[in-house]
Amino acid sequence: MAFTELNSVEYYVIHQLAGVNLNRSEAAEPPAGYSGHWKYLPAKELERSVNEVLVESRLREALIRLNPEIAQDPSRADEVIYKLRAVLIAVNQVGLVKANEEFFKWLSGDKTMPFGKNNSHVPVRLIDFEDISNNEYLITNQYQVHHRETKRPDLVCLINGIPVVVGEAKTPIRPSVSWLDGANEIRNIYENAIPQLFVPNILSFSTEGKELFFGAIRSPLEFWAPWRLESDDNGLSRKLGLAEIGQELSDLLHPKRLLDILRHFSLFTTNKKKQRIKVIPRYQQYEGANLIVDRVKAGLIKKGLIWHFQGSGKSLLMVFAAQKLRRAPELKSPTVIVLVDRTDLDTQISDTFNAADVPNVETTDSIRELQTLLERDTRKIIISTIYKFRDARPDMNTRDNIIVLVDEAHRTQEGNLGRQMRAALPNAFLFGLTGTPVNKADKNTFWAFGAEQDEGGYMSRYTFHDSIRDNATLPLHFEPRLVDVHVDKETIDKAMEEFKESVALSDEEADALSKKSAKMAAFLKAPERVAKIVEDIANHFKAKVEPHGFKAMIVTPDRHACVQYKEALDQYFPKEASKVVISTSANDPLEFKQKWGVERSQQDKIVEEFNDQQSELKFIIVTAKLLTGFDAPILQTMYLDKSLKDHTLLQAVCRTNRLYPNKHFGRIVDYFGVFDDAAKALQFDEESIKQVITNLSELREQLPEAMRAALSHFEGVDRTLEGFEGLEAAQDAIKTDEQKDAFAKDYKFLSKLWESLSPDTMLNVYNQDYKWLSQVFESVKPAADNIGKLLWFSLGAQTSKLIHENIHVGQVHQLDEYILDADLIEDIFNNPDKKEAKKLEKILISRFKKNAGHPKFKKLSERLEALRDKAEQGLISSIEFIKELCKIAKETVQAEKEMAEALQEKTPKAALTELFLELKTDQTPAVVERIVNDIDQIVRIVRFPGWQSTSAGEREVQKSLRKALLKYKLHKDQALFERAYGYIKEYY
Repeated sequence: MAFTELNSVEYYVIHQLAGVNLNRSEAAEPPAGYSGHWKYLPAKELERSVNEVLVESRLREALIRLNPEIAQDPSRADEVIYKLRAVLIAVNQVGLVKANEEFFKWLSGDKTMPFGKNNSHVPVRLIDFEDISNNEYLITNQYQVHHRETKRPDLVCLINGIPVVVGEAKTPIRPSVSWLDGANEIRNIYENAIPQLFVPNILSFSTEGKELFFGAIRSPLEFWAPWRLESDDNGLSRKLGLAEIGQELSDLLHPKRLLDILRHFSLFTTNKKKQRIKVIPRYQQYEGANLIVDRVKAGLIKKGLIWHFQGSGKSLLMVFAAQKLRRAPELKSPTVIVLVDRTDLDTQISDTFNAADVPNVETTDSIRELQTLLERDTRKIIISTIYKFRDARPDMNTRDNIIVLVDEAHRTQEGNLGRQMRAALPNAFLFGLTGTPVNKADKNTFWAFGAEQDEGGYMSRYTFHDSIRDNATLPLHFEPRLVDVHVDKETIDKAMEEFKESVALSDEEADALSKKSAKMAAFLKAPERVAKIVEDIANHFKAKVEPHGFKAMIVTPDRHACVQYKEALDQYFPKEASKVVISTSANDPLEFKQKWGVERSQQDKIVEEFNDQQSELKFIIVTAKLLTGFDAPILQTMYLDKSLKDHTLLQAVCRTNRLYPNKHFGRIVDYFGVFDDAAKALQFDEESIKQVITNLSELREQLPEAMRAALSHFEGVDRTLEGFEGLEAAQDAIKTDEQKDAFAKDYKFLSKLWESLSPDTMLNVYNQDYKWLSQVFESVKPAADNIGKLLWFSLGAQTSKLIHENIHVGQVHQLDEYILDADLIEDIFNNPDKKEAKKLEKILISRFKKNAGHPKFKKLSERLEALRDKAEQGLISSIEFIKELCKIAKETVQAEKEMAEALQEKTPKAALTELFLELKTDQTPAVVERIVNDIDQIVRIVRFPGWQSTSAGEREVQKSLRKALLKYKLHKDQALFERAYGYIKEYY
């Protein structure tokens, strides 16, 4: 039996979840260990029509079983079902996310009906969350649904007759097909064609048997995520394959896990474009939040340190944890305090909570307000900064159900403020979260948050490698730029040490450093040096950043340097293209304050404008602001001309690693020399820290081998041969699907390298070969409307541009050079030659395409197709093939002759006259002949051979036609214009 997506992946998922092997004819009992959680039923055995997404008979039973009030009067179940149907139907008006949000209120048990005594409202349970064995769990396949059209998803999981999970299984044996194809099918086809099926959806998943990814409704494909096992210690070197996928799926779709995600880890929030979106957790957020909740519930260990790499979603982890802690009945309405140590982060965290509509959130604006909230024993989620614990009195609140979540735990939380906070809340649970690894020598942080029971000091770790492997963040590419003048880093480092700063310098501190090291500051801001760097930035941005649709940040030594860079940049870009974001101090001159000072509200507007892809703002220029707590996925490149160290350095460069469509990496262009020695710049014990930055020199080393690998598929092919012969020879070298897939895989790797390095001059040597490979790739990739094989289309902007500029499909035009006439056919008939027959075959195909829709040519095309099939199956000899081919060619010539004669009978002018008479009304001028003559004269002057296939030709003819019609006041009649233009296009 062959391996197909049905018998290998789809059936495997069913076997893994329900214990039924559909590859065997005999019925199979679920093996021990499944506990009857998921039961398999074929779709045809579910009592429903294709127009219904709910299995209403099973839902009705569940409503009666789980709700005593409905059990007393079973007709009430129908009332609930009518309400649910209304939510399903409303998806067409309100959109999928809002309909899903409304259905979630029903699923979560938040909706009530007047079924109690005296028509009082009581909650309605669709699902039992307390005793999950009370629910019915079904998995089925090929679940046909009709809405706007009929679709048949591979796998659907139903709880109590409600479809809550949709899955797609793809073939495991073709490299060009991946989980991405299934995810694309779910998001871009099923969710649009049959949205009602997704109204109750918890999550969807896709797998090709090698990798498993899952996502929420309407989630862009780049935000779909893998699911890892909690105990997956071997994650970095994990093996791909069915066994691994089976374990991950069983874990993700375990009813207990699925219902936990439904109840505690599903957020409906508003993005920066004011659109409603649904968010479900990545596995590290789910694991981290549950570790916090479990530790608080156990009550034995009062602290924990969580290291999740920058950009991997710590803000959401805190939202999930806070939400679940507040809902845990055994914690008796706890107080959750989220502590940050910077004003900008304070706002970012508040925005995350507020946008997600998390209930009972308080943001404190003053020390007194925070202290009042705690003294009054407020039971809410309180967001505050560590600074607001200044002067806090000891034992302010001694309850043991206070949980403190400290963001960026390596900072001032370890100093006096941290101790004051601990004294004020002596029995609180303390959890530190950080995006940068904590230096093992930094005993304070481990003392403050690390529990002895946690191996290595961390309760949960999610490293750089984990983050990049799971596509949670992007790799960072580092590009050192040599400035001719020498930067004395030692002097700067020495000055930095005097400040003993482990955080980003504030604007004022940067100024103070400049005074302490006046000579160095003067050197860094020397006009010649700044001018040279800004010129390089302008060239680099135009070549490598702007073509991809991304934006950039410039980090300068101090506030005055920001202004200097801005003024220099204005010589290369419009003034609107860049903005300075700095604060001003009391000592600054009034003019400087008025011109350059940025208030909080202004800063928010600038960030919003920067995030808007359509805005003119391309650069933000900073020295200290926005280096942390700034989330702009469109930011891809940071131009760095400042000494940054340790946590601050890593946090700053990680502004560029956020996910964004068609973004493959974040880039740091280093003018200062920060990365000359990465290990020294980032002084941590973690060996892996050294690999977080990819030096472009490594990519340069990889390119020759990648080029050799891509070219190796075409051994013996003459790459200098142009036209269709050259292309045909290349295609013959990769005839089979396996060969095409192998080539696509190598080409894709090469194209990613090319994107990263472009426009590096080293590419010049390989340009011809890359152009040739790109043309071959374009010629063999699947058609754009073929949903599968998405991996074939993931090309960068530079490569796409190269393809668009250099593929002029010359081979198609060259086919027309062969004149199909009696002499050519006779010559091929009398001198049978496979090569000539191949040319004739191509000419015929081209002719049939040209005359598509004409019944005579359609029949001839079908005869040619049947003849080719016979030849491929070896049913006729090559001589017979050529003779029969010539016969079809003769008939084609004759058909073309007859068609030409028929066309000649209707001259262009006669056709136009016929058109005007046909469209004539009482208002049409009587001088039809004059109108036709005018159009004929004007069009004949501006047209040229082949004008129909060029946009310039079409534009000129359309302009001339409008001019002719204007003379007779007929230019506003769009129907007449379109019909007349159609006739001209056909007959002129």
